Amino acid sequence: MKKIYVIHENSEWTVHLTKRLQELGLPYEEWHLDEGAVDLTAEPPNGVFYSRMSASSHTRDHRYAPELTAAVLNWLESHGRKVFNGTSALRLEVSKVAQYLALGEFGIRTPKTIATVGRKQLINAAQSFASQPFITKHNRAGKGLGVQLFHSQEALAAYVNGPDFDEPVDGITLIQEYIQAPEPYITRCEFVGGRFIYAVKVDTSEGFELCPADACQIGDLFCPVGEEVPAKPKFQVIEGFADPIIQQYERFLTANKIQVAGIEFIRNRDGEIFTYDINTNTNYNSDAEAASGIYGMLEVAKFLGRELAAIE
Repeated sequence: MKKIYVIHENSEWTVHLTKRLQELGLPYEEWHLDEGAVDLTAEPPNGVFYSRMSASSHTRDHRYAPELTAAVLNWLESHGRKVFNGTSALRLEVSKVAQYLALGEFGIRTPKTIATVGRKQLINAAQSFASQPFITKHNRAGKGLGVQLFHSQEALAAYVNGPDFDEPVDGITLIQEYIQAPEPYITRCEFVGGRFIYAVKVDTSEGFELCPADACQIGDLFCPVGEEVPAKPKFQVIEGFADPIIQQYERFLTANKIQVAGIEFIRNRDGEIFTYDINTNTNYNSDAEAASGIYGMLEVAKFLGRELAAIE
């Protein structure tokens, strides 16, 4: 029997989808790829395959889950199976360098970024930012990994040469210009089937690590810190959001064969948009969705159901 196969390494993030699949009566099977094997001479089962592999898998002791997933996705694609968020999406999920270069090809502006390997190179790269604030972050990230805000090269050097320096799993640390927003929030745009479904306003006044899901922190936000925390919700769906950036994002997702994603951007004081993160294992905030009546995982489940029905 043909099924929907959900590829992942974190059940906490996947249960929200499987509940929706159950509600819709859709047959599915989970492939939890924290470890395993793939017989390259075997033929994959019939169905549709949706990858939710995460760049932060190593923080859950699943260091090689992305590499195993890449092998599985290549195997599936080589047999012509219908794969959503396949090898192209995974390549961008695990590398912000790849993300920024790919976004630039579509005229989507990203913050000035320098990729470094080595502590000395990271410190030297800070000279390119002169007197302006800058941040560091991991290339293979998620959960706000390595995100630090600095106002001087001396502060960076003290951090990098100190005991608290956070080594990235792939060795690549990014140093990036800090975009000062007039208000402490960023915007996250959600897409299912490559099409925009809604945008959510995310309060960033508490710092760098925010996540739309209920039981995790995966967003690596760069934002103002130390500000008074407002009483309003951290996540609010923006009613009637419309901006030309949406069309650019949709073209970008289509070209890179990404069907499900959350793309985050920030506006500076002049209203200019800087895009800084693509999450291809996107999660959703239940409170914000309940208030708006739009449900991301339900849309994903419906999308997968339609695609399953369309195959022989």
